[in-house]
Amino acid sequence: IYNREDVVRDTIQRLVSFPERRGMATQVIWDGNDKDGFYTSHLVTGSGRHTQFGHLGQPTNRPFVSRTIADCMILRNKIYREWVVADTAAIIAQLGLDLDAFATRFAKAALNRGQTALDIGENRRLLGQYPPEAQADTSIAKTDLEAETLRWLHEVFNKRMFGKIKDVYAPTVQYHGPMMKELYGVAAVTHQHLGLIGSLPDASYSPQYICSTPSEEGGTKVAVRWILEGHHLGYGILQSLGEHPTGKRVQVMGMTHYHYKNGKIVDEWNVYDELSLLTQVKLAQLADVTPEPAPK
Repeated sequence: IYNREDVVRDTIQRLVSFPERRGMATQVIWDGNDKDGFYTSHLVTGSGRHTQFGHLGQPTNRPFVSRTIADCMILRNKIYREWVVADTAAIIAQLGLDLDAFATRFAKAALNRGQTALDIGENRRLLGQYPPEAQADTSIAKTDLEAETLRWLHEVFNKRMFGKIKDVYAPTVQYHGPMMKELYGVAAVTHQHLGLIGSLPDASYSPQYICSTPSEEGGTKVAVRWILEGHHLGYGILQSLGEHPTGKRVQVMGMTHYHYKNGKIVDEWNVYDELSLLTQVKLAQLADVTPEPAPK
């Protein structure tokens, strides 16, 4: 969306479906200053009830809770650029609606607009037969903790060194993930990340921005906006697509907040939308069977 009126119209449509929805600010992680501008990463926990006809169809009257992270670039007290990751799949599931049906509907709408893929980049983990880069790119880091975060993320997600997780997470870590998962412990965190990479085993993990701020609860909170690009070649998430991987290429933008205390991560809030992944796979499948238009 590239203009203010479209942002307002999109927001109003969602309020029509969920007039009781409340967005509760969980935390804000930020950097910047009043001269150069600010970058802010807002974690919002939304709750409400689906009571009206709208973008999700007839009301189900069911309640829901979901997480959203919005990253904003602000100058002179105005937002001029924003990235939003909302866990729409969690809302659809809690309302008892068919997630696959919605993914197919959105895919058909994209195909009717002439789109055959929803690209946001290219897979850069492997170039030819070369291995992943040995060292993480820490050029976007502004503090030692941010640089260290980028290094271990590179080791885990690009070099597939999942044993690193136990070194950076506290034994009592709490994980707050997509589909409103609430899990505890290093093993649970490891399994969640294995599930995502297991579904996209050739995926490239690319951090786009990182910032951090001291926490009133002690320690420091770090926000990372990232893109994961790869092909649906394995198992983990996306079970509804069937027992065989589709091989289709997908990209997902996600945002993660980490809370460090005494050098270890004690909380992780991870937001990406499985509905987006399903929609991309179904769009690619539809494009495979759609005949090319006859030449005029």
